[in-house]
Amino acid sequence: MTLLRTPTALLGFTILVVLALIALLAPLLFPADPLAIAGPALLRPFQDASLPLGTDRLGRDVLAELVHGARTSLLVGLAAAATSIIVGSVVGTLAGFIGGIVDEVLMRITDAFQTVPGFLLALAFVSVVGPSLPVVVLAIALSAWTGPARVARAEVLSIRERDYVAGARAIGMHPLKIAFREVLPNALPPVLALSSVIVAAAVLTEAALSFLGLGDPNRITWGGMIAEGRAVLRSAPYLSIIPGIALVVTVLGVYLAGEGVVEASAARKVRA
Repeated sequence: MTLLRTPTALLGFTILVVLALIALLAPLLFPADPLAIAGPALLRPFQDASLPLGTDRLGRDVLAELVHGARTSLLVGLAAAATSIIVGSVVGTLAGFIGGIVDEVLMRITDAFQTVPGFLLALAFVSVVGPSLPVVVLAIALSAWTGPARVARAEVLSIRERDYVAGARAIGMHPLKIAFREVLPNALPPVLALSSVIVAAAVLTEAALSFLGLGDPNRITWGGMIAEGRAVLRSAPYLSIIPGIALVVTVLGVYLAGEGVVEASAARKVRA
């Protein structure tokens, strides 16, 4: 594949595949309750072969928590990205294709959302509605849909006057069918290029919300692990450092994969 010939993409996708496998196999790798007491409290890493990353303040296995936390981070990142791209694509397509007052109203709504910093919007939404995984996903999506909406609108504006669109109008196809069946599929590639940025931002936002105590209390999260380790940062810094490294590696993998996709797309355009 041309995509995987790019070193950036190869490294990024390798990181993501490894993380995805770890997240999917978490129940098999650590079938026991990751919140169960596994050993003495604050056991340092590499002192016990059965607990390679040590234990936290309550004696829970840090590696088991880390692996199960990967499920939450990847799930939130992918779900928030999918939701924001779907919402943004629909809004951008309607605004760009219909135009007029619809375009004006939808773009003013988009502007209103963009005036509020994304994290503050997510923070306020979760604080009001209450912390749970669906609420966190929705909160992040609410703060991220504006980018895809603007890109989709710009693409639709450039596509809607093309010959095949005029032909669809001439045969009497319904405007919404033209917009979503003929125009949107051709406007999607630039929108999907934003997905890596949205996934990375979603992973970090979820971690920040969990760090502040606004994550799903029924799930292990890397942000929650960092917050838990803050109380013993001087005596057991590894409790915050290990999930912090996991966050950095995940975001790096998403970013490199996204950059690789952009590079591969640019290379194909040059050859064409």
